[in-house]
Amino acid sequence: MKIEVLGTGCAKCTQLEAVVKQAVAKSGKFAQIEKVDDIMKIMEYQVVSTPGLVIDGKVVSTGKLLSVDEVLTLINV
Repeated sequence: MKIEVLGTGCAKCTQLEAVVKQAVAKSGKFAQIEKVDDIMKIMEYQVVSTPGLVIDGKVVSTGKLLSVDEVLTLINV
């Protein structure tokens, strides 16, 4: 599983990255977590509001800070 956190460095983007790491640890699954801060790469996903969350190439959330439980739900889909 590949999880990408999209954001240019704002506080919410940094917080979402930490939440994702907590959720992955809690799930017990193996996931590659990548922080994407290149605006061109973010635009390729057509995300206009950060932070964005991409799981296995699919945008699953934009513009909000998710909780650990919300991320766990998205990981386990």
